[in-house]
Amino acid sequence: MTRGHSLPEHTMTMKQFLNYINGEFVATAKTFENRNPATNDVIGLVHEAGRAEVDQAVAAGRAALKGEWGKMSVVRRAELLHAVADEINRRFDDFLEAELADTGKPRSLASHIDIPRGAANFKIFADIVKNVPTESFQMSTPDGGTAISYGVRTPLGVVGVICPWNLPLLLMTWKVGPALACGNTVIVKPSEETPATATLLGEVMDKVGIPKGVYQVLHGFGPGSAGEFITQHPGINGITFTGETRTGEAIMAAAAKGVRPVSFELGGKNAGIVFADADFDKAIAGITRSAFENCGQVCLGTERVYVQRPIFDQFVAALKEKAEGLKIGGPDTPGVGLGPLISAEHKAKVLGYYAKARAEGATIVTGGGVPTMEGEYANGHFVQPTIWTGLPESASVIREEIFGPCCHIAPFDTEEEAIALANATDYGLATTVWTQDLGKAHRVAAAIEVGLCWINSWFLRDLRTAFGGAKASGIGREGGVHSLEFYTELRNVMVKL
Repeated sequence: MTRGHSLPEHTMTMKQFLNYINGEFVATAKTFENRNPATNDVIGLVHEAGRAEVDQAVAAGRAALKGEWGKMSVVRRAELLHAVADEINRRFDDFLEAELADTGKPRSLASHIDIPRGAANFKIFADIVKNVPTESFQMSTPDGGTAISYGVRTPLGVVGVICPWNLPLLLMTWKVGPALACGNTVIVKPSEETPATATLLGEVMDKVGIPKGVYQVLHGFGPGSAGEFITQHPGINGITFTGETRTGEAIMAAAAKGVRPVSFELGGKNAGIVFADADFDKAIAGITRSAFENCGQVCLGTERVYVQRPIFDQFVAALKEKAEGLKIGGPDTPGVGLGPLISAEHKAKVLGYYAKARAEGATIVTGGGVPTMEGEYANGHFVQPTIWTGLPESASVIREEIFGPCCHIAPFDTEEEAIALANATDYGLATTVWTQDLGKAHRVAAAIEVGLCWINSWFLRDLRTAFGGAKASGIGREGGVHSLEFYTELRNVMVKL
């Protein structure tokens, strides 16, 4: 291992994404490229952590639990987390540029969602932890005396945070915020595709005085790299992960050794249900967002759309018009509505599904290919927003998560049929339902097997509420007081008077 100031001379001209261990930025001998998905240009070199770095980070995290951080009052801890949020906002432009370079998403999207929510996650969980009570009971004892029992929440310990690439800062702080608010230390493994904002957050932690070892970042991949080494390490007390279901299964198997808890938000194949009585214009606007926002790279996005038959043809035509009206380009393309996919590998995956849809006999309403891009975006990872109809429910693009700007639209006749279609999947993350019939809205919401059901909306969140998936879409709930169930151990203290 070499420190940042000892980097070989030939690498100094490139941006370096270093690991952040025990309050120091740490270089390693093994690096890999970080590329801008909009241009395919190399942004810089990412320093891959190995077992030695993981050992060091775990040791530092455990030491912090026994040191200043572990002894710190809840009030002081909350003050520091508010300071973290304030510093993110002070350096808003730095975080924004880092996020744009990593993801290529439209500037308007990242500036209104990713960075503000990334900061807010620290404040809201700090305030929740300050104000959440525990239970207390008084009882009579067999000898005629009295006993009092009360609950005490203690930190889980060193928490491994394995993050996705689609909303890097937002989804990372969604986990780091409550973990730190509860008094844990964290080791963050950002996606190898998006290392920038997690690294930058290390500078913020140092600036506001978060003790060493509390927040740490290790870069790398999954199997045979930092991700696997973190999840297998016996000094990791729990693992929280957002990403693909198959990766979640591998992490769960690793966590079984030592019986360590996990919190998972995994894949989805989310349904959108549009009833004939819906506000048509609002439904079209909502499904356009849920199918195509962030180039479809949203775990809560809609890839299956079911539209009641009387408005089916009208809906397909209107969504086609909206999709074709999305301007494709880089973060600062004027009027951009659709950015790139995250990588060449993911582009190949999405185009593979586009080919499968054609092979399986889909009617291609629009898209299905690659747009012609010019100038600096000529080599970017762009695909066309795509709509299909006409496929059976057994088709690959209806059964499997694609994570691209695409959806299949199918008609239905009855409420019961819509519910059955929505539930006919191994996944159960989210759904969005469009109707002006209040009774129907509540019935459908109760019947669909998901963790989150939106009525006449999409991507609307109250951070105090429970968030998570059902079936193959995850384990556990985070958000508000529900995050405490994972990030703390509830200890009962019994006192005989």
